[in-house]
Amino acid sequence: MSESAPMSGFTALPDLAVRTLGGSVIAASDESFAAKENLLNPWAPTFRPETFGVKGQEYDGWETARRRPGEDGELGHDWAVVRLGLPGVIRGVVVDTAWFTGNFPPLASVEACAVDGHPSPAEVLAADWVEIVPRSPLKGDTAHEFEVAGVERRFTHVRLNIFPDGGVARLRVHGDVVPDPRLLTGLTVDLAALENGARVVECSNMFYSAPDNMLFPGLARNQSEGWETARRREPGNEWAVIRLAAPGVIRLAEVDTSNLRFNAPQAVTLSGLDARRASPEDPSAWRELMGRTRLQPDARHRFRLPGDREVTHVRVDIHPDGGLARLRLFGDLTPDGERLLTDRWRELTG
Repeated sequence: MSESAPMSGFTALPDLAVRTLGGSVIAASDESFAAKENLLNPWAPTFRPETFGVKGQEYDGWETARRRPGEDGELGHDWAVVRLGLPGVIRGVVVDTAWFTGNFPPLASVEACAVDGHPSPAEVLAADWVEIVPRSPLKGDTAHEFEVAGVERRFTHVRLNIFPDGGVARLRVHGDVVPDPRLLTGLTVDLAALENGARVVECSNMFYSAPDNMLFPGLARNQSEGWETARRREPGNEWAVIRLAAPGVIRLAEVDTSNLRFNAPQAVTLSGLDARRASPEDPSAWRELMGRTRLQPDARHRFRLPGDREVTHVRVDIHPDGGLARLRLFGDLTPDGERLLTDRWRELTG
């Protein structure tokens, strides 16, 4: 393979809490100045000065009222509970106080819990919580990165605690997706879906947007919600390598160039390998799943594949450059794939 773009550090992992992946703020102690839902907005925090509403300056974040001691003399603290859109193992948390300068909380901590099914906020609040980020100092207008180490458990919810009050623009919860095997085994599924545990592990170019975007659920609403490369000026083509949710057999590929009207690839190629038997770094180990096939701009393409090869990784080559809005690889988990998913689930939930 040619040199790939860097994909390291916990912030390169999916944001398990972002709204576009199904995250939701289900409860908060207070949201007097700015709504709790803003914590999970997918875009970078914005600010317009002197935009005063009836509650004061408007912020693209969550902001609570100023706390005062109660009758018992205790000041207390504010909190917000987030349901992760993609439950998984949390590797790091970002608490971003962007644009909050005189009203940010001086301290914050983060807890996590696991509650099966579709619990109510009251049931989540009553769960057993584990501290994953201890009480830590914050600065104003700063994105604080906190690595989470030594907590190998699947979590479904997190709670952000701020001491005692103030505003936080964004909460990002990065980690490894751990899907429920009961929702995948015995079914035809999208083996490349982020929500099923797949992700891009290598990529030649992600100048405009991250390649994991093409594995998101739903349809891309604009170019930024897919994967897009810079214009290639040298020979060759751009590519990305996807680690599938588990070993499986791909029977149908959907290659979507929606919204890419003047920057769609001319063609696409798909190849696969079984990383249990060969290294992805060995070019000769890759086997063709779909030969070079012409693409149209702003269109969803569906291609039936032979379905005669068990693979763990797929390489998508776009010729010569451009982007993909979405890539779906529908197929069946092999018995070994089902076993691997089930074993990992038991290990992280037992």
